[in-house]
This record gives sequence, structure tokens and C-alpha cells, in this order.
Amino acid sequence: MIKSPYEKYRQSAVQTSTPAQLVLMLYDGAIRFVRAGMDGLEKNDYEKANTNLGKAQTIISELMSTLNYSYDVSNNLFTMYEYTNFLLVEANIRKDKTKAEEALGYLTEIRETWLQASKIAAGQSPESTSMESTNG
Repeated sequence: MIKSPYEKYRQSAVQTSTPAQLVLMLYDGAIRFVRAGMDGLEKNDYEKANTNLGKAQTIISELMSTLNYSYDVSNNLFTMYEYTNFLLVEANIRKDKTKAEEALGYLTEIRETWLQASKIAAGQSPESTSMESTNG
């Protein structure tokens, strides 16, 4: 049972989103969790860092498992996701914020590329709107 209006909104957002928007939501979540993990590392709150970096890894694993290999770019994306996941593991084990920052950079770049590609696929000009968040 959904208790809060926010949870109802989130569920509705997921249920009514296009596949491209759902992928953007995954990127937004991974980015948010990496940032929270970095905050934990900065504050020596290793439980917070571990929890949030782990959540980001889970999202990346989901992105990896849903790749469609009938497109050549999927192999490159898999490699990028695999490396990003490795960076998050290293950041978590070594308590190294720079590894998390590198992973965050890749996720942010891939998200922006996905946003632009989804606009092109939808027939919109990539420059027609500023980078908006579809985070639900």
C-alpha cells in the first residue's frame, strides 16, 4: 500500500513514463546515490557511503542487464557500465572519493547523451529545451 502522496506521485511517474524516461530516471537515481555516497565519504559516515554507493551499483547492474545487443553501442555501454561499477567498488572499499567522482562524471555524461538521443528519437531538437530532470 502506498502511504504518502509523494510515493503515489513516484509510482504514477514510473507507470506513465516512456522507456527513454525510465532510463533517465535510472541515471538520475544512480547520480543521486553516488553524490550521497560521496557525502558519506567526506563525512567519514561509511555506512551512508556504503549504502548509497551500493544502490548506485545496483542501478548500474540493472542498466547492464537490460542492454539490447542488436545495437553496436551496447557493447561499449556495457564496458562503460562495468568500469563505472568497478570505480564505485573501489571508492567504497578504499574510501576514495576521487573514484566516486570519476564514476559520477561518467554517469552524468552518459545521462546527458541519453537525454539528447531520446530527444532526437522523439523528433525534438536536442537544443529545444535545457537539460531537465525527469527524476520522479
